[in-house]
Amino acid sequence: MSTINKLCMELLVPILIFSVLAGKNVQLEEYISLAFGVTCTILGCGLITWLLCLFVKIESKTFVPPMMFTNTGNLAFPLVLLAFGQEAMPAIVIVFIVSQLLHFSLGFYILEGKAKIFNPISTPTIFATTAGVMVALTSVEINETMLVPLDFLANTGVTLVLFALGIRMNSVSARDIKIAVFGAIWCPLVSLVIAFLLKPLLDLNPIQWSVFLLFAALPPAVLCFMLAEQYKQEPTRVASIVLIGNISAIFWMPLALALAPTF
Repeated sequence: MSTINKLCMELLVPILIFSVLAGKNVQLEEYISLAFGVTCTILGCGLITWLLCLFVKIESKTFVPPMMFTNTGNLAFPLVLLAFGQEAMPAIVIVFIVSQLLHFSLGFYILEGKAKIFNPISTPTIFATTAGVMVALTSVEINETMLVPLDFLANTGVTLVLFALGIRMNSVSARDIKIAVFGAIWCPLVSLVIAFLLKPLLDLNPIQWSVFLLFAALPPAVLCFMLAEQYKQEPTRVASIVLIGNISAIFWMPLALALAPTF
C-alpha cells in the first residue's frame, strides 16, 4: 500500500497535474475575479468547517481538508468540456491552478503544522504545477507526441489512486459512513452558499459563473486520501469521506448545471 501511495504522490500525480495544464492556454488577467472567488470559497469553507469541528468534536485534520479541496482535475475538466464547451476550459484551468496551489501549501500546513512546503511529498507536485502553469500562461506549446504518453501515465495514476482507495474501504466503520454522508452534504452545500454570497462582488461573465458554480458543487479530491495516507491522518475515515462524497456528485452535479445560466 505504501509503495502505491509513494508512486502516485511522487511520480504519477505530478505527471497528471502537468499534463492537465500543459495542453491548455490561458490569459490570466481575464480570470482574476474567478481566481479570487475560488480562493475565498476554499478558505471560507475551511474556516466554517473548522469551527464546526470544534463544536461537534470531529478531528479537524481529518475532516477539514476534504471539505476544502475538491476534485478540480479529472472530474471537473471533462464535465466542463461536455457541459459548457471548449470556451469554458480556460476558466476551469484557473480553478485547478488555484486549488492545487492552496492544497500543496495550506493543505500541508493543516495536516502537519511543522511541515515544510518543499518536502519529499510535495516537491514533485509543486515543480509539476509550476511547470504546467508556465506552459498554460505563455505561448509555449508541448508537442502532441509528448502529451499522449503523459496522459496515459496520468490515467494510470488515477486508476492506482482509486485502487488504493478501494483497499481502504475494507476497514470502514459505521461511524466513518455517518461522517462521510454528512460530509457529502456539507461540502457542496457550504461552497454553493459561499459562491452565491460572492456573486455580487465578483461580476463574472456567464461562462465563468457557470464554471464557478460547478466548482462549488464538486466532491472531495481523491488526493486528500493520498495525503491522509502519507501523514497517517485517519486514512480509512478520509477514504470513506472521499468515496461517499464522489458518489453524491450524482446529485450535486446536475443541481449545479441546473443553476448555471444559459449562454
